[in-house]
Amino acid sequence: MKLQCPMPKLDFDIITLGHGSGGLLTNKLLDSGVFHLFDNEHLQQRHDGAMLTLEGKTAFTTDSFVISPIFFPDSNIGELAVNGTVNDLAMCGAIPQYLSLSFILEEGLKMTEFWEILVSIKSAAEQANVQIVTGDTKVVEKGKGDKIFINTTGIGQLHAKADIAPSNVEPGDKIIVSDSIATHGVAIMSVREGLEFESELKSDTRGLSQMVSKLLDTFGVDIHLLKDPTRGGVATVLNEIARDRNLGIEILQKKLPLQNEVSALCEILGLDPLYVANEGIFIAVVKDAISEKVVEKLQSMEYGANASIIGEVTENHPKQVVLKSAIGGRRIVNMLAGEQLPRIC
Repeated sequence: MKLQCPMPKLDFDIITLGHGSGGLLTNKLLDSGVFHLFDNEHLQQRHDGAMLTLEGKTAFTTDSFVISPIFFPDSNIGELAVNGTVNDLAMCGAIPQYLSLSFILEEGLKMTEFWEILVSIKSAAEQANVQIVTGDTKVVEKGKGDKIFINTTGIGQLHAKADIAPSNVEPGDKIIVSDSIATHGVAIMSVREGLEFESELKSDTRGLSQMVSKLLDTFGVDIHLLKDPTRGGVATVLNEIARDRNLGIEILQKKLPLQNEVSALCEILGLDPLYVANEGIFIAVVKDAISEKVVEKLQSMEYGANASIIGEVTENHPKQVVLKSAIGGRRIVNMLAGEQLPRIC
């Protein structure tokens, strides 16, 4: 779902340093956009912070987004910022409730671009059923930023059946990936490199909280761990799990869900899809007995059609991830040493 909200008539076309002054121009910018689009009782208090009523165990996370380019196939930095923070809460087993939203804008940013980003934020927030309740706006001189940076902080109540922690992972657990890997990072690189395919490659950015909530409703504490493989990709997340639990992980190359276009572009650019960033999938480490049922459940959902069991946790080769190739070979999959794709989220 993409909202179609007409941009209000403004007496300015670009962001200027005055829009970060805290004065008249700042208020014009916020009144015409932020407060109108994200209207709710908490935000309309227009106070220095939001006063919230929270019940039970609460998850709290924060994230910053500096992606380049800020617009990419079928999405932009605004939708990514909401989904990224909502997904971090979901990986904790939490149901997202509230977000803060802060912008660092570069002088010269076109208002049409800023409006498109704001509308995408509104759409993503509505899909995730989360309210934006506080925030901040700053403006930096031209050349001191890259159009727009966004920071979001999220709060959510833990699902009643959630018990998600690295300490729960044990030998014999199966590792499930919820959908095709490496799609987001490759979509960004296709724009940067000017590469085109017959079928347009799109970022996989999406909110995952509703998928996770349905899994927890059904399987509860048998879901031992959830992780979203953003920067560093699937390989880095699996290495973190192996390291933290002093256990080994074995994965099967032939079980990795990968779109043909993504595979082709990875070959062209010399990228290993295991290390490419994702924004709309998660890794679930689950009890062996429920693994097939979890995959069936995911495959019945809109964004889980390609869910697959890609491997398992083992007591062999502690702290190492080992890949069994399609032709039967084995290799160690190390953690990403540097930055394979900078400014990817």
